[in-house]
Amino acid sequence: MTQNPFLPSQQSAWGPDLLGDGYQRSTIPLGPDPDGEGEIEATLVRYSPERPLDPPTVGPTAVLYVHGYTDYFFQRHVAEHYAARGFRFYALDLRKCGRSLRADQTPHFISDLSLYDAELDEAVRIVRDEVGGGTVLLTAHSTGGLILPLWLDRVRRRTGETPAGIAGVVLNSPWFDLQGPAYVRGVGTAAIRAIGRVRRTARIPGQGIATYGTSISNTAKGEWDYNLDWKPLNGFPVRFGWLRAIRKGQAELHRGLDIGVPSLILRSKLTKFAREYGPEIDVADAVLDVKQIQRWAGCLGERTTIVPVEGARHDVMLSSAEPLATALRELDLWLDWLQAHIQERITQ
Repeated sequence: MTQNPFLPSQQSAWGPDLLGDGYQRSTIPLGPDPDGEGEIEATLVRYSPERPLDPPTVGPTAVLYVHGYTDYFFQRHVAEHYAARGFRFYALDLRKCGRSLRADQTPHFISDLSLYDAELDEAVRIVRDEVGGGTVLLTAHSTGGLILPLWLDRVRRRTGETPAGIAGVVLNSPWFDLQGPAYVRGVGTAAIRAIGRVRRTARIPGQGIATYGTSISNTAKGEWDYNLDWKPLNGFPVRFGWLRAIRKGQAELHRGLDIGVPSLILRSKLTKFAREYGPEIDVADAVLDVKQIQRWAGCLGERTTIVPVEGARHDVMLSSAEPLATALRELDLWLDWLQAHIQERITQ
């Protein structure tokens, strides 16, 4: 993949990351924000263990992870699981998210998901340069699971082929549709489009439910340690202009994409929406309707494998011990299949 000509400069040098030993970070400058919030940047994180294993001889040799809404990369156990298989692991904090958020910027706000192409193009270029041109496995959670397939489809439509070096996609509870009955989604989307066009950063009322955050944070009922300034328990406010961009992206997905590579979708087996925390929240997706994930998964194009994980949370990789172990085992089985699939294609 060629370097994005719109980027003002190369990324900064690697320096220590807040995740500690073995983790470094580098800034990807993106110039003036098309949405008018000053200079913006993305942040690339890498995991470099003291004794890295040999990379796989077939298939992808590196992983690039993209987070969801009210999120950033902090899942060390995911990086270290991939590293234990010999993968070089990288994660991208998108503009205005996590490490990339700057003062006076609206967290996670973007008016069009295609604007993320700048940091995605550059992040893949950097990763491929670092692994000597090897292929990359993309993985993403929730909103990231919508952003990545749309990017892959745009590249294919623009160039006529899959982005160079992308071997497969792993999506963790991707956000493929709004929750709620069809008539509510229809009426709601019309309002979102109208208001989001003229009042882009206005807050959508009725947000701020802390159920899911309470379930996962070790400051509440969960077991996971992360920065609550970057991932507050009740989430960042949802803005009309941002949700307008999401609905536009979901409509594109529903019309059918062609991402060009095999995909694995991991999701919880159940959905449980609630305004107050209860133990049932720990064993279900408290954010998205898993039936919608199942319904729209076929719109990715190419071969898609869908695995419901009993007892998983919305972020399947932040589930409790047993469903997390199941999810990692399913991931490994699929990675084994992907390597065999690529080897078969090579020898044909």
